[in-house]
Amino acid sequence: MFTWVALAALILFSGLSYFAGRRRAAGLQGAPVSLHSLPGYHGAYVALWAGVPAALLVLLSAGFGGPLGEVLVRAAPPAAISSMDAFQSDVFFDDALAMSRGQQASETVYEGPQKAALDAAITKSRLISDLITYGTLAAAVVLALSGAVLAYPRLARDFRARNRVEGWIYAVFLACSVTAVLTTVGIVASLVWESLRFFHAVPIQSFLLGTEWDPQIAMRTDQYASAGAFGAVPLFAGTFLIMLIAMAVAAPIGLFSAIYLSEYASALSRSIIKPLLEILAGVPTVVYGFFAALTVGPLFRAGFNALGAQLVGGEFDALGQYLMQVQNQMALVAGAVMGIMLIPFVSSLSDDIINAVPQSLRDGSLAMGATRSETVKKVVLPAALPGIMAAMLLAVSRAVGETMIVTMAAGLQAKTTFNPLDTVTTVTVQIVTLLTGDQEFDSPKTLSAFGLGLTLFVVTLGLNIIALRIVQKYREQYD
Repeated sequence: MFTWVALAALILFSGLSYFAGRRRAAGLQGAPVSLHSLPGYHGAYVALWAGVPAALLVLLSAGFGGPLGEVLVRAAPPAAISSMDAFQSDVFFDDALAMSRGQQASETVYEGPQKAALDAAITKSRLISDLITYGTLAAAVVLALSGAVLAYPRLARDFRARNRVEGWIYAVFLACSVTAVLTTVGIVASLVWESLRFFHAVPIQSFLLGTEWDPQIAMRTDQYASAGAFGAVPLFAGTFLIMLIAMAVAAPIGLFSAIYLSEYASALSRSIIKPLLEILAGVPTVVYGFFAALTVGPLFRAGFNALGAQLVGGEFDALGQYLMQVQNQMALVAGAVMGIMLIPFVSSLSDDIINAVPQSLRDGSLAMGATRSETVKKVVLPAALPGIMAAMLLAVSRAVGETMIVTMAAGLQAKTTFNPLDTVTTVTVQIVTLLTGDQEFDSPKTLSAFGLGLTLFVVTLGLNIIALRIVQKYREQYD
């Protein structure tokens, strides 16, 4: 609550500082010398110095004040709890912190010296919390007033307020960029570090080339007492099988829909069909999973069972027997429903790219005697190919990372197969399975999730590089 009130007060003070600076700048303006910057820039300069440093201090206090207070409370344990073990000591301080904040504590009963120590810890926690809160408030007030007092007198006719304000904007953009880069580096570093721990216990060649995935099988290694069969080939086989089925559905339907909407549809038809297609992108994946498990799966099974019943007893008796054993969960069901989910990704992006092709190219082709279909095939699509490739790549990345549909429609059985009627599993499903529940990152079973994530990251990066090379090649040709 304190944070929001302080930020609201700073916004109000910054607004007042803006109007004060703008009014001063307007009073300085006059012939024959005009202001270097507009009055609004002068007001913004004062407002930034009045609000931003103090707001940063408040946000830092909100983010780190609580943990700092807990560290200070735990820094000097009272002598009355010296007989407690580490777990009991943690419970003691947790109770003290909770009670100082008016929260529910544990059911532990403290008596005698321990009760007095608890009361002292509660008082200490409240004192530290008040000190941090009021100290932050006082420092924020000083920073806000100092910023306004220092910035306001600098306003003059030749003061480059616009440059200073743009410098603040540049600093914000730079900070956002650095944050994004550092976040990416942190994610990759944590992934690589945990993966190295896994590969230290399980040889990387066994992981990449092994054909058996069963982390529950007990075996002994040099580092851990319980490892397992960690061959990732079945997982990647299932991942790419479902991805190929999904793209076989999404790519032609999405691309042809985009061609129709951009080249053939009337304005009325486009205004109706395009929003309906884009609705598919907003449907939660769990809904697609239910649709696959309750509708598409039984429908496919009934169709294959009926076909198998017709083949039994004839020349294709073995195939008929197999089709009659097909169940609801299979790669074909998951891939088909996932393809439906990916249609708007391909359609919307491809439609935007095709519409971005200059109309002069179409007009020139039609003027040379080409038909509309020939113009689309030989002029529009080649010119839009880089963007279409990007749309396909986005759909592939979305398919590789999908979890819920695969869990509900394809099963959890790790199997090296390219038969779309078999039950399979994917990398992302296994990562979720391995990390579900309370897990400790000290065994190959849990760490294998990071190995899977790193391998999938490398594979996706390779696909991105290949797609970029293709885009660059055709962009050079058609630009």
